[in-house]
Amino acid sequence: MILVNDLRPGITFEVDSNIYQVLDISHNKTAMRQMIVKVKVKNLRTGVITELTFTGGDKVEPAHIDKREMQYLYDAGEALVFMDNTTYEQIEILKDKIQWELQFLKPNNNVTITMYDGKEILGLILPDKVELQIVECEVAVKGDTATSAMKNAVLETGLEIKVPLFIDNEEIIVVSTADGKYSGRA
Repeated sequence: MILVNDLRPGITFEVDSNIYQVLDISHNKTAMRQMIVKVKVKNLRTGVITELTFTGGDKVEPAHIDKREMQYLYDAGEALVFMDNTTYEQIEILKDKIQWELQFLKPNNNVTITMYDGKEILGLILPDKVELQIVECEVAVKGDTATSAMKNAVLETGLEIKVPLFIDNEEIIVVSTADGKYSGRA
């Protein structure tokens, strides 16, 4: 058991059959009352961010989250197939569970899969930046370079982003997976 007073950002715990990861914590101690601990958490099953309130001295059950390095193999229609790099075991993750991450995945990319108790798949962690190829790009207008003008581009995964005017079709660029924005040339 973990004392709520000892919770820190990044720690995972279980309450009412929900798995939470601590994002932020604040302690409120007044002279006449017990300490109130407010914890800003992310539900790892649903992705919802909420705030939980505990009384100082309460205990929560620790949740052990496993992280396994896996390779994205192929799209199987409703799900994506991943292979463990050490055991060669294959698993499937439903597409509706990883909508955001789907925009940055190419076959043979390595990602980190998060699992609870080695059975329940919570999601995947992408690298900070990925290299993707532009398949469709607007033509730059001559003389429109006085400011940091941007144009629309479609990447090989279907993601639509804004890129600088000097970027052309078929170029490989670096995209941030945190916000989906152009980060530079590869």
